[in-house]
Amino acid sequence: MKKKYEVDFSTYLKEYPNEEGYFGEYGGAYLPEELVPAFKEITVAYKTICHSAQFINELRRIRREFQGRPTPVYHCERLSRMLGTTQIYLKREDLNHTGAHKLNHCMGEGLLAKFMGKKKLIAETGAGQHGVALATAAAYFGLECDIYMGEVDIAKQAPNVARMKILGANVVPVSHGLKTLKEAVDAAFEAYLREYKDAIYCIGSVVGPHPFPMMVRDFQMVVGIEAREQFLEMTGILPDAVVACVGGGSNAMGLFPAFLNDPVNMYGVEPLGKGPNIGEHAASITYGEKGILHGFESIMLKDEKGEAAPVHSIASGLDYPSTGPEHAFLYDIGRAKYATATDEEAVEAFFKLSRYEGIIPALESSHAVAYAMKLAKENKYGSVLVNLSGRGDKDLEYVIENYGFGEEYK
Repeated sequence: MKKKYEVDFSTYLKEYPNEEGYFGEYGGAYLPEELVPAFKEITVAYKTICHSAQFINELRRIRREFQGRPTPVYHCERLSRMLGTTQIYLKREDLNHTGAHKLNHCMGEGLLAKFMGKKKLIAETGAGQHGVALATAAAYFGLECDIYMGEVDIAKQAPNVARMKILGANVVPVSHGLKTLKEAVDAAFEAYLREYKDAIYCIGSVVGPHPFPMMVRDFQMVVGIEAREQFLEMTGILPDAVVACVGGGSNAMGLFPAFLNDPVNMYGVEPLGKGPNIGEHAASITYGEKGILHGFESIMLKDEKGEAAPVHSIASGLDYPSTGPEHAFLYDIGRAKYATATDEEAVEAFFKLSRYEGIIPALESSHAVAYAMKLAKENKYGSVLVNLSGRGDKDLEYVIENYGFGEEYK
């Protein structure tokens, strides 16, 4: 493991990323020449309003009155007892309006678009939660909205597709390649290239060219700030570990920064899918190497030609062949650890959390729950705080069709 950088975590958020958008050697903005001014415009606008009391107060009002923040921290007493003596807690982002953490940055991006005078929001989505959140933001701010989504994911996530359409968004099917998240990102980028003067591309995770990894992290940090304060109030101490699933990594980068300067272990959980063979998983940090995809440099999965490898995950929001540059950096310097959970482990966690706590999680979040359950079995004492990034309504049809009602997990 590389440890080239001496990092002062008390000043980390001011130092990373740097002016060019790099977290160590990861990040940047690799753009077509015609998009360079557009991304510079976004950077200048964001750096202007993020210090504006008017913008900050408006965003806080939206979070309080529209989103229903703060979301609570919940102690999984029955699940913990079943596993042993380690205590599992959940940051309940599934209770955030629209059912996932995604609205945290989508409302911020919508507010930014209004400030910039844009008329349309463009985005990609995999599991559909980002698409629903952005369609919600567009409706709230009175903007047009185009959501690009792979045909495979459209079939798997029918409830979220319906929600996007009801909210007024134009859902654009993507039918090339594997017809999943990577292809949706490709198509959304191409659309933005045509419409950047009147639209803003609202990237759905801490990926993409600078300033989006920084911007999405900053909008999502409310999760960790709330969770740290709530956990201390509930228990009087900090958790031993914080856990979040990682595809692009937005929910994990929402949780991690608040604990960077604390003696707390941080675990990002990648999807191991059906196994370690190429095309059967989407565990970018675990099996990947340095590369450039969708305008940023990070750790990515490559095929024999050195191009983005085909990926798989039971969770549509995790099947992406790269990961956020800040995750790659935290891995390099050893501050965060990255583990994996298989499809089967995620499904088991899905049913166990449902049956023991009455909470049906998203399949994405189930990966984090699965790893927290593994930590609870391994450790005699302590506490684990999981970012439960979304609710599982969108996954019910798929899970029932493929796994029934989970009778074996009673």
